[in-house]
Amino acid sequence: MTRKRTEIKKIDNLSARQVTFTKRRRGLIKKAHQLSTLCDAEIALIIFSSTGKLFEFSSSSTEQVIERHINLHSEKSLNPSAQQQVDDIPCALRKDLSDRARELRHLRGEDLHELNLDQLNQLEKSLEAGLLRVSETKAGRIMNEISALKKKGAQLLEENKHMKMMVKMQEATRVPRNNHLSGDYDHSSAYSSSNFDTSLKLGLPFPQ
Repeated sequence: MTRKRTEIKKIDNLSARQVTFTKRRRGLIKKAHQLSTLCDAEIALIIFSSTGKLFEFSSSSTEQVIERHINLHSEKSLNPSAQQQVDDIPCALRKDLSDRARELRHLRGEDLHELNLDQLNQLEKSLEAGLLRVSETKAGRIMNEISALKKKGAQLLEENKHMKMMVKMQEATRVPRNNHLSGDYDHSSAYSSSNFDTSLKLGLPFPQ
């Protein structure tokens, strides 16, 4: 069995009206607190009962929220076209996007039938100017790469020259050392053969 929907109208019974006011007021304040906590919203809630009693809830300060509300309405009244300008921004962006897309299609050679002769001449001049800039940029990149390759080639030649000099220096220091060692060997052999008599003699030695 479904619950019967309460008809929204003033409750004639005073006691029932007070009970309903207390329940709905608590529920409304609870919902405002949840909305402020979950969504980080700045909320100020002011309730006056039928007897003139004040009930309020605020996430920060009721006075600050009311002052902010008043200032916002004052700015709108001083500049009534501000909201209209804000509303016109998406339309302007969509129009600009459509124009840019159409220009891009024309640059690619598409949808040229919608252009007249003057527009075609202007498009041709724009393409020629763009092609000239592309060619100049390409030539500059090529020259930079050629200069870099020449610089690297000169550096490699210098390193090769340095390595050859190092090899020659090592060979020059190695040859005299070998010659010096062989000379020492021949001199010592000659010295030993000239100063020592290795012949065999028989008999007693006689004084000279």
